[in-house]
Amino acid sequence: MDYTTKVIIFTAPSGSGKGSILSRVLPLFSDIAFSVSATTRLPRKGEINNVHYHFITIEQFQQHIKNDDFLEWEEVYEGTFYGTLKSETYQLLSQGKHVLFEVDVKGALAIKKHFQSRALSIFIHPPSLAELKRRLTERGTETEFTLHQRLKKAEIEILQAHLFDKVVVNHDLDKACQEVELILREFLTNK
Repeated sequence: MDYTTKVIIFTAPSGSGKGSILSRVLPLFSDIAFSVSATTRLPRKGEINNVHYHFITIEQFQQHIKNDDFLEWEEVYEGTFYGTLKSETYQLLSQGKHVLFEVDVKGALAIKKHFQSRALSIFIHPPSLAELKRRLTERGTETEFTLHQRLKKAEIEILQAHLFDKVVVNHDLDKACQEVELILREFLTNK
């Protein structure tokens, strides 16, 4: 394996804008490959299997757990699992690519522990819980129940922001993207 390659771990409460930031910043780096996570949740409108996620059944996910195929995994919400397949990660690293993970806090900390100094962990922080609620509501993908779940989880995740290498507050999307770009350039050019 190429040990000059690095891993970048992005995490944030749902609705903090990490997807928006990544969609703008990732195309600026041709040597970064996005790690596609596996999930048991149903695809949202516009999501494509094996592009946005590997959409698999709970039974398939549980078989991967038994086979120790995951770098990290979690039941994020009851009956909804997410995980990072080791095979996907090591395939990208062996191709000389830096690998970018977009995972929840628990998964991010597990990946950071695994890769240690080869990893940079970035927490995208919402300006406030009120703003987070507004963003989630405007997204139009949440029921009252899932909105409550996401906000409750966000409160817990925000308390763990200090465990990450870098924290970027996404109050202004353009500024947050510029900050993330600078962080990535510095990390990838340091040996």
